[in-house]
Amino acid sequence: MRTEAVLLDSAVLSDFLVDAIREYTTCTPELPPRSWAVLLGRVVGDAMRVERVRFATNIRETDVRVLQEFDSTIVPRFGACYANGRRGFWCEPRELLRITTEAEAQGLEVLGSIHLHPDWHRIGPLHERGLRVSQEPTPMDRHLFHGSGWPLNMILYLERREGRLYHSVGAWAPPDDPEAVTGCRALAIHLETPEG
Repeated sequence: MRTEAVLLDSAVLSDFLVDAIREYTTCTPELPPRSWAVLLGRVVGDAMRVERVRFATNIRETDVRVLQEFDSTIVPRFGACYANGRRGFWCEPRELLRITTEAEAQGLEVLGSIHLHPDWHRIGPLHERGLRVSQEPTPMDRHLFHGSGWPLNMILYLERREGRLYHSVGAWAPPDDPEAVTGCRALAIHLETPEG
C-alpha cells in the first residue's frame, strides 16, 4: 500500500530541533550547519507513524570512498558548494545496521531520515545565495532520497525573522526517477493532538 501521510507527535522531533538550532546558531558561511537523523516508526494503514529519532555518525568528511563519491559524482552534478565537507551527510553503515537491528527488536522499522535546511539564501556566503532553500527538497535531496529508497524523507527548515528563529517541516516520498520534473511526492503531516 502506498503511504500518503505522516503521523507525528511533535515532541518526537524535540531532540532533533535542539540539535538543528545548535548547529544553526554556531554556523558560519564557511561552515554550514548540518543536522541529520534516522526516523523510526511503523506503517499504519496508509500512513507512517514516526515514534523515535536516532542520531548517527557522519562519515562524510572521513571515509575515502565517500570523499571519492562526492568528488566524482556529487560535485560535478550539483555544484562546487558540495566540495565543502560540511555539506551533506553520509551515515556510517555499521551504525545504521545497529540502529536498524535495535529498531526491529522494539517492533519498529527505519522509515527514513530527517535533515536540516537553514535559510542559507540569507546567511550563507554571497556566491551561494541564489538557491532559495526551504522545507522543499533541493535537486541534491531528490538524488539522495531516490538513492536511499526510504519511504519517508523529512526536512526541517530553520529561518531567522525579526530576531527570532522559526521552523517548518516537510515530508516527502522519494521520486520514482530523480531526473523527473515532478520530483518528490509531498506527504501530509498530521500532528497528534492531546486529548483532554
